[in-house]
Amino acid sequence: MERMRRLVDTLNRYAYEYYVLDAPTVSDKEYDALYDELVRLEKQTGERLADSPTRRVGGEPVAAFGKHEHIRRLYSLDKALTKEELEAFGERIGKIDPRPVEYTVEYKFDGLTVCLTYEGGKFKGAATRGNGVVGEDVTAQVLTVKSFPLTVDYSGVLEVQGEAIMRLSALKKYNETAAEPLKNARNAVAGAIRNLDPKVTAARRLDIMFYNVNYMSSGTLKSQTDCVEFLKAHGFKVHPFLRVCKNLEEVYAAIEEVDRTRGDLDILTDGAVVKVNDFSVREELGATDKFPRWAIAYKFEAEEVTTLLKDVVWQVGRTGKLTPLALLDPVELAGATVKKATLNNYGDIVRKGVKKGARVLVRRSNEVIPEILGTTETGEGCEEILPPETCPSCGRPLSEIGANLFCTNRDCRDRVIYSVTNFCSKDGANIEGFSEMTAAQLYDELGVKKFSDLYALEKESLLKLEGFKSKKADNLLKNIAGAKKIRFRNFLYALGIENVGKKTAGDLAKRFIDIEALQNAKVEDLTAMDDVGETVAESIAGYFRDGENRAEIDRLFSLGVEIEYEKTAEEGVFVGQKVVLTGSLSQFTRGEAEEIVRRLGGEPQSGVTKTTTLVVAGEKAGSKLDKAKALGIKIIGEEEFKSLING
Repeated sequence: MERMRRLVDTLNRYAYEYYVLDAPTVSDKEYDALYDELVRLEKQTGERLADSPTRRVGGEPVAAFGKHEHIRRLYSLDKALTKEELEAFGERIGKIDPRPVEYTVEYKFDGLTVCLTYEGGKFKGAATRGNGVVGEDVTAQVLTVKSFPLTVDYSGVLEVQGEAIMRLSALKKYNETAAEPLKNARNAVAGAIRNLDPKVTAARRLDIMFYNVNYMSSGTLKSQTDCVEFLKAHGFKVHPFLRVCKNLEEVYAAIEEVDRTRGDLDILTDGAVVKVNDFSVREELGATDKFPRWAIAYKFEAEEVTTLLKDVVWQVGRTGKLTPLALLDPVELAGATVKKATLNNYGDIVRKGVKKGARVLVRRSNEVIPEILGTTETGEGCEEILPPETCPSCGRPLSEIGANLFCTNRDCRDRVIYSVTNFCSKDGANIEGFSEMTAAQLYDELGVKKFSDLYALEKESLLKLEGFKSKKADNLLKNIAGAKKIRFRNFLYALGIENVGKKTAGDLAKRFIDIEALQNAKVEDLTAMDDVGETVAESIAGYFRDGENRAEIDRLFSLGVEIEYEKTAEEGVFVGQKVVLTGSLSQFTRGEAEEIVRRLGGEPQSGVTKTTTLVVAGEKAGSKLDKAKALGIKIIGEEEFKSLING
């Protein structure tokens, strides 16, 4: 029993670090070995501790949901859509209590509200909100969620409230193999929690974000900030974003911050929740029949809407992959008129049941091209969408690789244009003034089909092109010549290797001493790197196995292109540091600051992780700053950053 106790404590600590802190300290292999040992001991002894992680495995289906009466009512929230409605909320509070009021602002997550009950420090059960008084008992379903504790250091009766959510990354991964894809994270959560089979719930890998202590039989909390600290201290997952505001102007500034940063989240959020911080003031304000007078949900513009799908056209990308683009009946969505939306591939069309003439659910987020999530309505007049038999750009036969169609013609017009444009982009060779239109002109009239053709251009040829006068031709040739020295990471991005974006290109440039070492790398060498899986590794190795690709790289070198290889600084103020830059810096661009960090021995990171050692926070820093605070990572401002680099 003593060994079981140690195993349970160890596994629960590892799970807390992984699921709550997002900072795992052991590998999956180590965790699994300890977990398997615990399972064996439980079978041998016939005993299972109350907080054993083996209790979280999805059990057998339940016949029906039982009813659960909440100890204290769970309220829904009134809504505000404008600043004026928010001010009216403040005025109503002022009429009841004219004293200055302190508010809190938190993310409003878009999932399903659940209430968890503990007795004597042990998890007793979970229920949905229901009508606020009585909900459905979903204990078996919630037990599959790993981001809450099975025991707490509180001996009385406790009710805690949170939002069950499905992370957008988990939704994407689930849909990659699902026979019937889920339309959105909100529906996915509701369908998982309110499913009689806990195994269905477990497959969706849900989380719970906690934000309220609904009832405690002993002890008192005085404010929302106290409530959040209590939840954190007892092992519940709490989102780090919490702003304490002295007035409604500060509240509105915090709401704008939520709106600005929500696109960076891996969680679906549709607004912000504003609450009076002081619980004694809340008691005085009371509630209506429906809502508490001390809280309100500020809702943002919808990011999802339904509209008619009129047609689908197929586009050829730089790697030859065909991507279907949906043409929509124009609709207003998140402040923009949406006419087009992406579909990933033909398999995506089939799984989502997309047809011409159908109504589809469209989502737009963070200025990314909208995506079709699923079909909401079809009729007799709807028409099946069939994959093309030949390339829509060059008319050549297509190759089917996995779920995707590819044009294998290297000289395909669209493929060449996008490939050359990518080569010349800012993150590639950085040839200033080069556009997709220029690439099309060079292809159509001068036969530019390879990157190396750019470095062989002559002024006399350029002057034959429409719109090219002497000065424009000189500038283009000057910029091409200036792009002969290319940093290794930029060169790798410029090549347009499938599945290799800026981050992976940077990782490869740090891992391999030169292009020859990378060309000779085996798949197992590549998968040994962090964040490089089998698919990406095969893309990279396959690219360099191709004789034409290697010949093109040799031709670039013969025309004077030089790679500037990464050099790790052996001394400098950031040696050994992994640095994240967040927010707006007034004296540096993000690229300039990252280059300074590299030059002084550091490694810039795109996101805060357990390996991050330093965060440089500029103005309007968002969720990355919050996560750094939660993990106890050192944080400095722009002035201190400037002092460090100036010695």
